[in-house]
Amino acid sequence: MSFNESYAGAVELERDGERLSLGVAARLSRYLQVLTQAKKMGRDTISSQELADYTHINSTQIRRDLSGFGKFGKRGVGYNVDSLLSQIRKILRTSGQHNIALFGAGHLGKAIASSDIFADHGFRVVAIFDTDPRKVGDPIGNSLTVRPYDDLGAVVDEEEIVVGVLAVPTDAAQAVADDLVGAGVRIIFNYSEALLQVPPEVTVHTSSPAVDLLYALYFYLT
Repeated sequence: MSFNESYAGAVELERDGERLSLGVAARLSRYLQVLTQAKKMGRDTISSQELADYTHINSTQIRRDLSGFGKFGKRGVGYNVDSLLSQIRKILRTSGQHNIALFGAGHLGKAIASSDIFADHGFRVVAIFDTDPRKVGDPIGNSLTVRPYDDLGAVVDEEEIVVGVLAVPTDAAQAVADDLVGAGVRIIFNYSEALLQVPPEVTVHTSSPAVDLLYALYFYLT
């Protein structure tokens, strides 16, 4: 399951007064990812078959998903990228800006903070923390400096943090997750290999390149 799938399952999503199923929310999140990249490439339109090619979701399923929320595409023309992006963001209630706190100012943390991967989808890294006093105050990316870990609780409140991203060693991840839960954060994206224990109202996604490669290999072999 991707980060977008986990996030979509955690927020309030409704269709006809009811929450979207996790399957629908997950697929819409994948369409959103493709559409975002298509817009960056300068595309004005995209067909359901192109969405199918990029997401490995049957084009009939894509048309069925989208038709449930209104008429978006035109036969022979496809979907308008800007319009469909806007509509899916409204459906998933991800319009606007959502603030992220990043934990770990090592090589991975610096790469994440300097990347547009979250910004492309409306997430903004507003704080980065580390327990190493030698890293505190170091500039990261365009506008961030490493904060002391002890500031976690105050920053979560001040910056209205909705997501905590863990780029810390495996043996440190659970303690950081506990502190985030205690500060009121309900979505955690975990880059470590730790199996985090959190309350049922907290959503955790653990990202593993090896697992993603196995997933891709499965489709290649089958």
